[in-house]
Amino acid sequence: MRKMLAAAVSRMLSDITPKPATSRVLVASCDYSNDATFEIKKCDLYRLEDGPPVTAMLTREDGLRYYRVMQTIRQMELKADQLYKQKFIRGFCHLCDGQEACYVGLEAGINPSDHIITSYRAHGLCYTRGLSVRSILAELTGRRSGCAKGKGGSMHMYTKNFYGGNGIVGAQGQISEAYNMAALWNLPCIFICENNRYGMGTSVERAAASTEYYKRGNFLPGLRVDGMDVLCVREATKFAADYCRSGKGPILMELQTYRYHGHSMSDPGVSYRTREEIQNVRSKSDPIMLLRDKMVNNKLASVEELKGIDVEVRQAIDEAAQFATTDPEPSLEDLGQHIYSSNPRFEIRGANQWIKFKSVS
Repeated sequence: MRKMLAAAVSRMLSDITPKPATSRVLVASCDYSNDATFEIKKCDLYRLEDGPPVTAMLTREDGLRYYRVMQTIRQMELKADQLYKQKFIRGFCHLCDGQEACYVGLEAGINPSDHIITSYRAHGLCYTRGLSVRSILAELTGRRSGCAKGKGGSMHMYTKNFYGGNGIVGAQGQISEAYNMAALWNLPCIFICENNRYGMGTSVERAAASTEYYKRGNFLPGLRVDGMDVLCVREATKFAADYCRSGKGPILMELQTYRYHGHSMSDPGVSYRTREEIQNVRSKSDPIMLLRDKMVNNKLASVEELKGIDVEVRQAIDEAAQFATTDPEPSLEDLGQHIYSSNPRFEIRGANQWIKFKSVS
């Protein structure tokens, strides 16, 4: 009896004793699905007979990649918030957490050779277009290793086929003229409205008699898309890109999304909306949560695997932030460079009008 009891206890202990090598094998050999097909929200259409599909297939590989990129953008923006409050980042800074599905879905629906230009809320697209977190955070902190050598800051970052964030966007006269020219010249251009429900501190309902922005192109066809679902954005973007590439001209796409932060870091974001509203969106429509639930419920990933990605992402963001706060700032000699193509010598007036600084060629 004692021998049987000892054997039973031994087996129980062996079952609960950690075995690092074996546990890795078990995680790697989980019975995951290779892909799954999901129903997605139908897009509202304007001047179009057919629209994007109402189902989308997601492979395990793509799902893990989308999740990692979205989580990286989220954590990068939260770190930027922290660095701003610590005064490592100065000036204008517009964060995009909450809108991650827009950037990941957009990039998944086009080609790397396609060209993008965006607004001041640019950090997410900077990353999906190929800039590293290090180069983005270093640019925000004004350091030499920033993607614009520390001279552009939050709104002016660039990389191949990406022409940066820009300070002024969507001015009614300018956007109407752009729609008109694109239609006249039949340009293969996708106009995208990231409708996060607020223009600075004014809700769309208070600002616009018609909030159907996907119809604002008038003579341009339009789509209204669930911008919180990365698969909806991906399929709509593919549809719009195919439309343009087929020679049909420009198209307008409205992505219905939401920003968790205020308009910029100078805006707490709760004077014109309630904390309950923000929390309601987080609990029901958060883009990372929606993707995670799809993947876990359809055996494309496990909760533990996705938590492991979260840990890796946070560690990488912390390392990038450490670099961005210790990398040297540009020298005074370098600040005047990259203004003229030939870098001629020039003088500029300082804060005191009687003191002039000379560039070094």
